[in-house]
Amino acid sequence: MFGTTTTMWKIGLALALGVTILLSAYAHAPRRAVPKGDLRRLVISAVLLYAVGAVASVSHHPILAGLVYAAGIFVCCVALWLSRGTDPEDPPRGGEEPGDERPPPSPDGLPEFEWSEFERAFRAYADRDSAGVS
Repeated sequence: MFGTTTTMWKIGLALALGVTILLSAYAHAPRRAVPKGDLRRLVISAVLLYAVGAVASVSHHPILAGLVYAAGIFVCCVALWLSRGTDPEDPPRGGEEPGDERPPPSPDGLPEFEWSEFERAFRAYADRDSAGVS
């Protein structure tokens, strides 16, 4: 149908890696953050797997190289997914600082506004000494 068994394995491996990459990017993030040291070890192990894959490629072992590369990609995807976890103490994403919140609404859902205070301040502003104004 598609060709040789080797071609079927390559297509299957490519599909599995594609699904793994998509899941690591779009699956629900873990509830808790993983310590940065653990993530660093995962990434270092992925880089080492890539290096072993490169040695296997140079020494003309393409199947072994492909499997080791795939393992490195899988480890990288796991590290990506684990890095998306958050702690309650973490700052908000996007670099935003928490801003002032709106005042709590009144029972009818609208923020309370002191109209009498506003009118007093407005009258004081309007009645101020207009010296210096020609």
